[in-house]
Amino acid sequence: MNDVLITGGRVLVDGSPEPVAADLLLHDGRIAVIGDDAKASAEPGAVEMTIPDRTVLPGLIDCHVHMMLDGIDHEAALTEPFSLPFYRALGTLSRTLDLGITTVRDAGGADLGLKVAQARGLVDGPELLIAVNILSQTGGHADGTMASGQVRHLFPAHPGRPGPVVDGPDEMRRRVRELLRAGADVVKVCTTGGVASEADDPKHSQFDQAELDVCVRTAAANEVPVMAHAQGRDGVLTALRAGVRSIEHGIYADDECFQLMRKTGAFLVPTLLAPIALTRMVEGGGNLSEAVARKAHAVRAEHERMIRGAISAGVRIAFGTDAGVFPHGVNLEELELLRAAGMTPLAVLRAATSEAAELLGLNDRGRIAVGKRADLAIVSGDPFEFKGYADRIAGVVQAGVIVRRFG
Repeated sequence: MNDVLITGGRVLVDGSPEPVAADLLLHDGRIAVIGDDAKASAEPGAVEMTIPDRTVLPGLIDCHVHMMLDGIDHEAALTEPFSLPFYRALGTLSRTLDLGITTVRDAGGADLGLKVAQARGLVDGPELLIAVNILSQTGGHADGTMASGQVRHLFPAHPGRPGPVVDGPDEMRRRVRELLRAGADVVKVCTTGGVASEADDPKHSQFDQAELDVCVRTAAANEVPVMAHAQGRDGVLTALRAGVRSIEHGIYADDECFQLMRKTGAFLVPTLLAPIALTRMVEGGGNLSEAVARKAHAVRAEHERMIRGAISAGVRIAFGTDAGVFPHGVNLEELELLRAAGMTPLAVLRAATSEAAELLGLNDRGRIAVGKRADLAIVSGDPFEFKGYADRIAGVVQAGVIVRRFG
């Protein structure tokens, strides 16, 4: 692997509140030198990238995506060929890397084959951590059994993807073990209803404490964390008491929830973009049911209230979007929403880099420091102005390789 020399720009160096003028030398996939010695230290034949008026950031990390979806369409899910989502995911992964997102946590759908294909270079896209499927009680958020008797699970079972529905501690224990066998890096469990499901309520709790305790304990025995789809207050609290690593969405969380998050060290992944994007889909004539449309509208004000409270309470926040529930490619709008909710620009970028890396247990990335993996996003203009960010991504480096150059 040739050295890569990035010169002429600014760098958001770890620990600095502002980008500083500096050169970077990347060697063997990692950051080798930051500053004046970079050019002198480069090996002959180094690939040089000159970036005047641009800023180098750590590669962005989206902690909540669904690569096997590109906008919910339940009717299409019943009629499309089973393998079609796998082929569609190839374009989705590539479009996500275009945004400067170099790592993602897939929150349900992607299986081990997709992860391995990316790791081996067969597929262009962010590095994947995978949940494989989403655990739901009967009648819960990920149970796709309809009143008609038809079953349209969001992610149907196949040999590499165990099914979603479990009831009781014994079934929970077995299914978590099956997910781990299937290659899950994280276990995802629904502790409340949701917006994008037909027949449940985001405020209502799902799974009892005993079931959730078994889920977390079984995963922890294999050093695997649990992420909880949790929107209602009581379901957030139950998940936190069980010891989950992150609360996803958290729409109706309150001060008691925030205090427990701080006590346990759990992260919040708010996915503020999700109900906004679903509302856009409805307004644009998307094939969503009346129930989903109604819930998407209903939760928006509560979601805004919640995130402002979480920020004030000092909850740790990591960047995640729920892209896939709505079409991919607009992920970076989440940065604008976090800023509008009251986070400082630097805190927003940390949520999408160092904080996200810590949530995912990836201590080799998320910061620009010597020895860290060279995952980088290069942005033109003001890196602290998030409007139109996707159009200002000027380059992407992944594991020391320049994978995108724009403009």
